[in-house]
Amino acid sequence: MFAANSIALASVVVAQLWTGSVAASIETRAADPCAKIAGQSFVAPSDARACLSSFPYNATLAKNVMDVVEGAINFLTFEEWQKLTPFPFTEASVNLDFEFARIRKTQYKTDYEFNRDLFKVINRLDDGHTLWLPSCYRNAFQNILPAPVVALEKNGIQDIYIAPDTVEFISLLGANYTSYYDQKGFNWKKYAGAKVLTIEGLPAWAYVNLIATTESGNWVDHNIRVNSVLSSYRVTSNVWSQRLGDIAGALFPDRDNLKMTLIPATSGAKIETVTFDYRSNYLGAPFKDGPSYWAANCVAKSTTNGVDYRPTQGVSKKISRPDLRPIAVSVDAGAPEGIVLPEPYVPTQPILAGGDGQLKAYILPDNKTGVLMVGSFGGDYEKFQTDTLAALNKFKSSGVQQLIVDTTGNGGGYVCLGEFLINALAGTKFGYAGFESTTRANPLSRKIVAADIAQGIDYMFYSPNNWAFLNNTPQPSNYNYIEPPTNFIINGQKDSVSKRFYDICTPYDVELPAEPAFPPSKILIVGNGLCGSTCALFSGVAYERLGIKVITFGGNPGAPMNFNGLAGNQVLEWANLDSEIKTAGLKNDPLAPPDLLVNGNIRINWRYAWSWKSKNTPLAFFVERANIRLAYTQDTYNNPQNLWTFVAKTYFK
Repeated sequence: MFAANSIALASVVVAQLWTGSVAASIETRAADPCAKIAGQSFVAPSDARACLSSFPYNATLAKNVMDVVEGAINFLTFEEWQKLTPFPFTEASVNLDFEFARIRKTQYKTDYEFNRDLFKVINRLDDGHTLWLPSCYRNAFQNILPAPVVALEKNGIQDIYIAPDTVEFISLLGANYTSYYDQKGFNWKKYAGAKVLTIEGLPAWAYVNLIATTESGNWVDHNIRVNSVLSSYRVTSNVWSQRLGDIAGALFPDRDNLKMTLIPATSGAKIETVTFDYRSNYLGAPFKDGPSYWAANCVAKSTTNGVDYRPTQGVSKKISRPDLRPIAVSVDAGAPEGIVLPEPYVPTQPILAGGDGQLKAYILPDNKTGVLMVGSFGGDYEKFQTDTLAALNKFKSSGVQQLIVDTTGNGGGYVCLGEFLINALAGTKFGYAGFESTTRANPLSRKIVAADIAQGIDYMFYSPNNWAFLNNTPQPSNYNYIEPPTNFIINGQKDSVSKRFYDICTPYDVELPAEPAFPPSKILIVGNGLCGSTCALFSGVAYERLGIKVITFGGNPGAPMNFNGLAGNQVLEWANLDSEIKTAGLKNDPLAPPDLLVNGNIRINWRYAWSWKSKNTPLAFFVERANIRLAYTQDTYNNPQNLWTFVAKTYFK
């Protein structure tokens, strides 16, 4: 058994291993690159890279990481599918077997180089549910450019621009950021609204697409990744905010600067070639030097690995059980999500419900259009439900006739809140509001289900009683839903899944009406495709089963684009998966991965959602195009109320 004390011991071992070797090597240097930047919020990217690259490659730690990552990937639903991802998503194809073998054979110079390689390989799956997240390096120093870019339509033509609200937006980062440019005498404000012709020598659109292909990840649809590259509004941590986008808010301090040719927005301006410097924003734990950086950010924490939730032998006191609310959520960058939307662009209509939550409700000035801005399906589980019901009741009492649901930038959350919102809109008479689901039936998962049944474990995700049959009745706790597995061949590889099952989400915390809140013809879903996980499941059911129309903004002009970007299903973080293994009593099984010795997380897409329209196609790879594709304009790209008003006037019949 691997208990909490063994995790702590492992952390001590790693800390000693690194602080000893790092301290010794630092003593031989004229300066410690981490000490040079300690305590600073914004630093030169080259200095950030020097700090991150100061930790030498250690074969023992690398082997441990690979053992854990490969063991977790065995549970990944789409491992075999993505050796050649179904058309048109072939850009997301990765042979993980080949890549992992290559990484194991490679002798890296630094720990950073090893972790970046592993991150890049898994990120190429373009699946925000499946990532290697080394806390030591990913999003530790985030590269920020004072020139966020957007795609806007002017006179019928879509081009790349530096966001017109750049001055208001970037100024919110404060003097710690902007003073660097002031001291250099660089007038970054001059270029707000400039038309961008080239970036790093490539046509602007080509560079945007290059970043979407090689760096953005998270979203299997290329055009949704294009929108990820660009700046956009969203609700984060319950407040209106604005993303910098993947060019202006990169996860790693890879670039020192970015060269653009552009035409400033001022009348009569001529083409200029401008080099914008990046500044790296430190987001990790405080440190003083290299050893303290490693200890604070890189050593495994008490929460890194899972726990055995079974009561200790001889102890009758009931232990705290895991939270069994399935999560489907993507992972996005840190600092830019904390930049609020500049005040002039925040909706001016009164908030009817959810003012301090992820869901915000408004009535537009036409007094007949209600809006639900669904920032995420996370946060306070019960409050989301009470806010939704309060909003719908207010719409009804105010005579609202039609509804816009805005999912822009919604990364997902609780699976059952997506199903709740379907039932809130369609009425409880609609019935089951999710998808048919399966989990991968690898040898260890089959052992876990059998062990849970044998031991009467009914409080884990693999426990049979937490899922329902396809007639929407709960599975008994002794029902082995993974045996016999359903075998199939994909990309020439054998794979297998469990029997299909439903989620169990009801009863909800509030009582919903049986009848629809609005006819489907009077509901429009709008967004930019950055609608992942639970958001994709919600919009998928709304589209496939209710016939609700979807309007998607952005992407490459004229290119096909899905409206939901990340439609796997439930995610298991490494600690969740490890807890399933430990609680089943299988940590010593030869197939079980070891405890992770560093501060990191390998998350995986653990369950399939199968499309209602094509029941043998995972929803993640089902082609579902928006009913209407629109370009952003200067009036709508960062102004939600303007966007809603335009949609309400133009597309409700």
